[in-house]
Amino acid sequence: MAVEQIVTDPALIPALKTCSDTLSEAHKLIALLEKGIQNPSSNPNETLQDVYKQQRHVYSLLAQLRGLNREAILNVRSTKQATAEARQEIDRLHLQLQNLYYEQRHLSGEIAACESYEYVISGGYRLQSDLYADKYKPVYSHSYLSLPLIPVEEFISLHPEHANSDEHELTIARINHEHAEREKLEQARQELLKKKQALIAENKKRKEDLASLDQDLERFIDAAKPIQKIFEKVYVPVTRKSNGEDK
Repeated sequence: MAVEQIVTDPALIPALKTCSDTLSEAHKLIALLEKGIQNPSSNPNETLQDVYKQQRHVYSLLAQLRGLNREAILNVRSTKQATAEARQEIDRLHLQLQNLYYEQRHLSGEIAACESYEYVISGGYRLQSDLYADKYKPVYSHSYLSLPLIPVEEFISLHPEHANSDEHELTIARINHEHAEREKLEQARQELLKKKQALIAENKKRKEDLASLDQDLERFIDAAKPIQKIFEKVYVPVTRKSNGEDK
């Protein structure tokens, strides 16, 4: 494949043409030199002038080629800089796109959570549009409704300052009251648990003491066996004969 088919940049085509012309003129110069060496002419000055003329022409083309080469190098540097700036811009846009994707996923999760959120609609509330009538019902259940809260009457008797509170504030106060009561119960449970652990440790120590006492009793019984055997022996009483019998 020819070089002209590989390199298609308009800025490099003049350099390629100058390079080709320089190569052709250099071959002509070499041919003149070889001709002058192989076939010396009757007028060597004329041949030498032709060589000098061709040499100056080659030097002129080389100077043009160096200028084009320097211009091509500067263009390459400029292209690299522009490419680096474009790459940075692409990286910035890619990062921004990734952030948008992350935000989209986050918002989608929030929207899904809101759509699946159970809530209560007060009685008598009516939607302005019938478009969403099939999606909403008069009453929805919520997880806080299943909490074992203190009855309203009992709570108001304990906290009369909430007698004039609305339903929302009263529910929040009852939930806070339940939370405080559960914290107290948890504290009492922790204290009972500590007492239980102390009793378990004390029972364990007493068991160890009883086990040690059993071992001491066994050793005492083993040591008392010889004495018991002595007391178990049967002794025959010895009686003295009377004086008459001795006679």
